[in-house]
Amino acid sequence: MRKRSLQGPGPRFGGYIRRAFSPRKDVKDDKLNDMPGRIIRGMRLHDGFLDVEGQRGVVDDLRRVAQAAPFFVPVTPRGQKMSVKMTAAGAFGWITDRKGYRYDDLHPSGVPWPEIPTSILAVWRAVVPEARAPECCLINWYGPEAKMGLHQDRDEADFTQPVVSISLGDDALFRIGNAERGGKTESIWLRSGDVAVMEGTSRLLFHGVDRIAAGTSQLLDKPGRINVTLRVVT
Repeated sequence: MRKRSLQGPGPRFGGYIRRAFSPRKDVKDDKLNDMPGRIIRGMRLHDGFLDVEGQRGVVDDLRRVAQAAPFFVPVTPRGQKMSVKMTAAGAFGWITDRKGYRYDDLHPSGVPWPEIPTSILAVWRAVVPEARAPECCLINWYGPEAKMGLHQDRDEADFTQPVVSISLGDDALFRIGNAERGGKTESIWLRSGDVAVMEGTSRLLFHGVDRIAAGTSQLLDKPGRINVTLRVVT
């Protein structure tokens, strides 16, 4: 299915600069920082992976995605509105409504999802070079009061493929659980430019966002956070 072009100006919904960020040694792309990932419950976290210019480039691309496939408020199968807004890019977008949780090749309005921006694909290739190409780039907008309950990413067909998450904007308190519900959890702050990789034993861990620290991103038009999640669907 033909994807919409991402060329042309799009609406603004924020800028993303981490406070007191100092660029460090570069890798393949001059917007990506070469930082060793720390491991938390098997999840690999690259702190400040995207530098300031890299974050600006991603937000410019996300504006064009949102122009082609506008943000919408998802509804759970029980009819409850979620506190985040979402859109997507790629061959598939993840959606939820009265029919259930699933991937679909069309935006709820009926238009195809735009292509995944190259700036975002560069992050995927840098942190998981052996993985298949992502088929979904899910984009969640968290306002100051938004949260995400503990959940697993398990609507994909192949759990051997990783999930890569890019944090942009205000800090988020990210909670990491276990492969089964219950038990002790652990929370960390994710900041603008951080990249997390869920793979191997961490691929099916329960995880969620407890709260947003509004105003910790100085260049946002309004407080909030964007999370970009890359996944292999089929």
